[in-house]
Amino acid sequence: MGFGARSRAALQYVLMFVGTGVSLPYAGLWMRAQGLGGAEIGVILAAPMLGRLVTGPAIVVWADGFRLRRTAIALLAAMAALGYGAAGLVDGFAAWAVCWFIGATGAAAIIPLTDVLTLRLARREGFTFAVPRGFGSAAFVVTNIVVGFVLRATGAEAVIVGVTLACICIAVVAWRVLPAEPVNDGPPIPGWDRFRGMGRLLKDPVLVAALLAIGTVQAAHAFYYGFSAILWRGQGIEPHLTGMLWAFAVAAEIGFMWIIDPWRRRRRIGPWPMLMIASAAAVARWGLMALSPPLWTLWPLQALHALSFAANYLAGVELIERLAPRDSQTGAQTLSSMLSAGVLIGAATLASGPLYDAFGAAGYLAMAGLACVGLIANLALKPLLTTRGEPQV
Repeated sequence: MGFGARSRAALQYVLMFVGTGVSLPYAGLWMRAQGLGGAEIGVILAAPMLGRLVTGPAIVVWADGFRLRRTAIALLAAMAALGYGAAGLVDGFAAWAVCWFIGATGAAAIIPLTDVLTLRLARREGFTFAVPRGFGSAAFVVTNIVVGFVLRATGAEAVIVGVTLACICIAVVAWRVLPAEPVNDGPPIPGWDRFRGMGRLLKDPVLVAALLAIGTVQAAHAFYYGFSAILWRGQGIEPHLTGMLWAFAVAAEIGFMWIIDPWRRRRRIGPWPMLMIASAAAVARWGLMALSPPLWTLWPLQALHALSFAANYLAGVELIERLAPRDSQTGAQTLSSMLSAGVLIGAATLASGPLYDAFGAAGYLAMAGLACVGLIANLALKPLLTTRGEPQV
């Protein structure tokens, strides 16, 4: 195939998750190094997530106004680079919060747009979506390990430098390398019609139920994302081991994406059973993490990331693609991302700061409870899917 569509999409995912591999595990450490407390860190991390209630739909309508999907991705990555870069130059809580909001909003918005582009390429060219997405996870693993050692040798400022450079590279690759995939098969849809399309999605009760079921399980990762590195450092676990623990979790995720998920699709196992398994695994994972387990126990708990995150994510993308009309794919996937990686996880992250300050590792119990809500929501989703006539649920 050469450097075809699949390879180009894989390169984009690699760069996207290099940036995520820098910011997601280590942003809290950088903020801690600036003298911020748990509640302040929670506010900065949660603000762009909660803001996606507004920025998510607005970005969808704006992005679908371009002729090519890659244009909006490149512009959003440039916006993210500016925001993160500025965060390393300013001082004070308010300035950090504004810059982080800009950077994180741009970085988060490129993920569902890239997912939609890759899903369309996968259908047309006959490759599995999970394959290029898995290369992104592999990049996340390598980045976790490398940055852990870099931080041990340098300082927390490497977090800001790394994520800014990654976003610059994403913008360049999106602009010059990603396939010129059109946003619409026909002429551009007027802006007001794009707004109404988003409204129609929110009136679909089955789609909304699926969004909530998927989103609550993803949101239950909030405490882990924001405070696992800080908690482990308090247990005496060095930053390079934190990087390895995160890397091990994502290695399990890659194994699921490259081996288990293709096998699942060949066996025609639908997305709903995977959502059930993912939510049950999340309940177990966060419940046990609340006990501050020793290092040797953390490895098998990190392996559950293959289920609590990867299974939920892939099954969710597939289910949302099935439920949404073809002309509303961008809006449907962005709504899912807006809830999962936005409003729900933002609220959970906002709560995580005070939970960490008050209870330490026991804050994970709240995440186990949120995952339990997801488990119940998935149980309620099955009859709705059956009524809808969805095959292979």
